[in-house]
Amino acid sequence: MPLTQNYLDYLLLEKRYSSHTVKAYRTDLRIFESYLKEMYSTSIDKANHAMIRSWLVDELNKGNAARTVNRKITTLKSFYKYLIKEKKIKENPTLKISSSKTSKKLPQFVGLADMNELLDKLKFEENFSGSRDKLIIEVFYSTGVRLSELINIKLTDVDSQKSQIKVLGKRNKERLIPLTKELQKSIESYMTLRMKEKAIDRSYLFLTDSGKKLNPSMVYRKVNDLLKNVTTLEKKSPHVLRHTFATHMLNNGADLNVIKELLGHASLSATEVYTHNSIDQLKEIFNNAHPRA
Repeated sequence: MPLTQNYLDYLLLEKRYSSHTVKAYRTDLRIFESYLKEMYSTSIDKANHAMIRSWLVDELNKGNAARTVNRKITTLKSFYKYLIKEKKIKENPTLKISSSKTSKKLPQFVGLADMNELLDKLKFEENFSGSRDKLIIEVFYSTGVRLSELINIKLTDVDSQKSQIKVLGKRNKERLIPLTKELQKSIESYMTLRMKEKAIDRSYLFLTDSGKKLNPSMVYRKVNDLLKNVTTLEKKSPHVLRHTFATHMLNNGADLNVIKELLGHASLSATEVYTHNSIDQLKEIFNNAHPRA
């Protein structure tokens, strides 16, 4: 007990950890000490790698989430590092302890029927503002661009002859994204109205009502308000439309590597998360269609 209390005092007084964090560490250490006493009749400074691993497995078997167990691992690693520093033990028993894999949250996306309702049935004002707001949704959904990429699209980035748009992504990496005929028509209609507006930031495709370049908070707010009309998803952001683009592309047979390039992902592993949504859809189709399902 004195060892753990000294450590907790060290966290609170010297490391300036919050009382909430110190409380969590105290709880973890007390549970571990009780486990060691009951299972091995030993103290916390005598614990070895096998004992620690056994406790972590026991915590998982009790139903604790991997994220919770990972916090307990962090507690022990910090504690034994402190004991080494204070020369209370000679070897650190947590050196070979690695964190548990946490399950990735699947990206939320808007259903196809909801997207069709948003783009085909929802009434947008028949003026510059309405045309711009609808085009923002269309560009997000048809290209999968990020919020920062959308607001930085310039007039010169849109190539109507080649039916493509140039996007400047992360690490200043450029990529070309094809434009559908429908999206091209929407851009042309928007440009007709845009030419009549007073443009202060003339080089950018999207402008505010006052003629300035769009700002992220404005776009986020507009997308959120528009998605509220068709979906009850917890998140209603531009990034959800990016997820929607990728998921719908994959569900309709697009190659994962193609989606990777369109999204501007550095590695395929970042794109593979969308396969989970695709598999879920396949399961649903199977269960609804197979006579023995």
